[in-house]
Amino acid sequence: MPHRRLPCGSTDPFGDTVTEQPPRVLLADDQTLVRTGFRMILRADGVDVVAEATNGAEAVEAARRTRPDVILMDIRMPQMDGLEATRRILTGAPGEPRVIILTTFDLDRYVYAALSAGASGFLLKDVTPEHLASAVRTVRTGDALLAPAITRRLVQRFARHGGESAALHRDLAALTPRELEVLGLLARGLSNAELAARLHLAEATVKTHVARILAKLGLRDRVQAVIAAYETGLVSAGDRAAERQPAEQPEPDAETR
Repeated sequence: MPHRRLPCGSTDPFGDTVTEQPPRVLLADDQTLVRTGFRMILRADGVDVVAEATNGAEAVEAARRTRPDVILMDIRMPQMDGLEATRRILTGAPGEPRVIILTTFDLDRYVYAALSAGASGFLLKDVTPEHLASAVRTVRTGDALLAPAITRRLVQRFARHGGESAALHRDLAALTPRELEVLGLLARGLSNAELAARLHLAEATVKTHVARILAKLGLRDRVQAVIAAYETGLVSAGDRAAERQPAEQPEPDAETR
């Protein structure tokens, strides 16, 4: 039976055996030992390292030349830092890669700025081999990498309110009242399952609401949605996470009936 190489998550309409293409990764870090170690870890896990860069300018050129699925981007590099390189790479062009920021400290203003610019998450440089490979595969499928609690800590420390930052994240008036409610709870750290229980919705309906929010606001993922909620003032740094209510059997939302 023939084998076809399809992107991750694709289905074969002919029912043939699918050989999943490994993620294609660009490593951007000015430390040779870091690049060497990450390359060995990723290749041992079946990840294809297609290029390496020692500064942001090289990363931009390599991204355009090799079109990787995921970029592991050091935040501090000579000539051009990872933040500026992330901004230049994520220009909105079709097929743009996912960027994971590499950093030494989690509560880092530059990490927050990179997330605002479109990065899908960050990893500390002492990440375990298992977590490194898993993170690459996670963002390759389109998911954000950060846990809600870590996202909130970053946003609460560094978010700017009003003015240019609010305008940057567009007008929330495009959202329905239900979507605003979902966005507010999402920004406070609730998972899809917790949102479903709190709002008495099916989890599939929650996922639909989240997808609509991202599409209407032109956001890449849940990380940017959390940032948008804080920077537009929908929620504030002083807000506490919504209290978890006892899980009830979710009922279909009126929109799905």
